[in-house]
Amino acid sequence: MNTARTLATATRVLRQLSHDRRSLALLLLVPCVMLFLLRYVFDGDPRTFDSIGASLLGIFPLITMFLVTSIATLRERTSGTLERLLAMPLGKADIIAGYALAFGALAVVQSVLATALALWGLGLDINGSAWLLLLVALLDALLGTALGLFVSAFAASEFQAVQFMPAVIFPQLLLCGLFAARSSMQPVLEAVSNVLPMSYAVDGMNQIMIHPDVTADFVRDAGVVAGCALLVLTLGAATLRRRTR
Repeated sequence: MNTARTLATATRVLRQLSHDRRSLALLLLVPCVMLFLLRYVFDGDPRTFDSIGASLLGIFPLITMFLVTSIATLRERTSGTLERLLAMPLGKADIIAGYALAFGALAVVQSVLATALALWGLGLDINGSAWLLLLVALLDALLGTALGLFVSAFAASEFQAVQFMPAVIFPQLLLCGLFAARSSMQPVLEAVSNVLPMSYAVDGMNQIMIHPDVTADFVRDAGVVAGCALLVLTLGAATLRRRTR
């Protein structure tokens, strides 16, 4: 992997995204708006917001990064940009790392905005460190980026890219422990939830809510989310190929 080529790819992607105001609004503002609405949905019982706010602080960035990354990368594929890049002396690792770096930079901004709003704007009460909360939110956003890059290889249109959300995101949302404790699920569903990365994202956020210090469980949860993101990025690199010769 060549650092200069990776940075050049990331710069190009960021330059293109800077002209797409709708995508930027979806990435940076929608998670904040959702958290704001959630806080005042439970205006009469702020403790409910405290109990699920941290989990959703991780889930919202994952979903929005997945959606925008999958569509933006698909545009690169269908417009022929990716085809031209692969014809240049660029390695697959340079391209996928450049995309990940560009969307990762946006994920940092998104996570900082959402975390700051939740903690200091909406009064989210946690026992752990705000930095750890930001770390997990960022890892979740990066996981959404990796998933979006990966599934874009299997969609032929933006509509198909959106259709992957029910297949990839919704099952994780239902089984992650947000609506019911995973230990109370049917054994088969609990076993499935144990291999889904969003489950560990929610568990990590819950550890921050409960414990003031870093626990072994938190390290495990954060490690699983980060490992899944790296694994999916590697799989995404494997899907990069020329379609013409």
